[in-house]
Amino acid sequence: MKRFSQLAVPYIIWAVLMLILPMGLIALYSVTEPGNSIISFSLTLEHYAKFFTDPDFLIILWRSLGIAFKTTVICLILGYPAAYFISRSSEKTQRLLVLCITIPTWINMLVRTYAWIGMLSEGGPIQQILNILGLGTPELLYTEGAVLLGMVYNFVPFMILQINTSLCKMDTSLLEAGADLGANPVQAFLRVTLPLSLPGVINGITLVFLPAVSSFFIPKLLGGGQYFLIGNLIENQFITVGEWNFGSAISMIMAAVMMLLMMAVRKVELHNQGGKEE
Repeated sequence: MKRFSQLAVPYIIWAVLMLILPMGLIALYSVTEPGNSIISFSLTLEHYAKFFTDPDFLIILWRSLGIAFKTTVICLILGYPAAYFISRSSEKTQRLLVLCITIPTWINMLVRTYAWIGMLSEGGPIQQILNILGLGTPELLYTEGAVLLGMVYNFVPFMILQINTSLCKMDTSLLEAGADLGANPVQAFLRVTLPLSLPGVINGITLVFLPAVSSFFIPKLLGGGQYFLIGNLIENQFITVGEWNFGSAISMIMAAVMMLLMMAVRKVELHNQGGKEE
């Protein structure tokens, strides 16, 4: 037992230096105001009050939650049928399809997002296809639709893989038992497959919603700076404006929002499993 405790020491040191210490500094910056010298500062909650009393900041927060919600719903609608099809395929086909889904994630997300700029730009392939179909040449880039497309493209693999994992672990004999009891395919799906896949759905929602709500370079590239989300606001405060204290306060607010969402997801998962939180 002592040996295992010693093996955990490097991880504990890494967690303190890379996780706890930075978060502690951000929390400290969020409740302080710099003084006349480097080491002097005063405690204040003005930065939090500034965020919650300015309607523009609240609109950005609401817009970020809205785009993250839309992204999650679309990823779920697209991801569940894909995961279901993969789980019902042969083992060889499953490996091939999972590989096809994961291959794009081997490329840096920033590079993949840049590729969509060329696809959606004026005179690009997508606009040309729409023109051939007689749909005209609508503005595709630097719109909410472009941002949403970039979000879905980058995050849908996480939804598919999580749901597919739950479906592959499901005991197929339960479906046979349901059929023996007179359940048709739709009833078997609603009463057996869907409930048993909910842990994967919940994990997929978590892995999509949390990064989507705080994403900053996807709306910056595909929105052209015209579609401002909370991640862009935080980046702007640190990089452009230089108000680290206010940027830290916004970061802590988003961290609190994410923790509350994770707690809600955890409660839903426990309720679905019929268990109690320890």
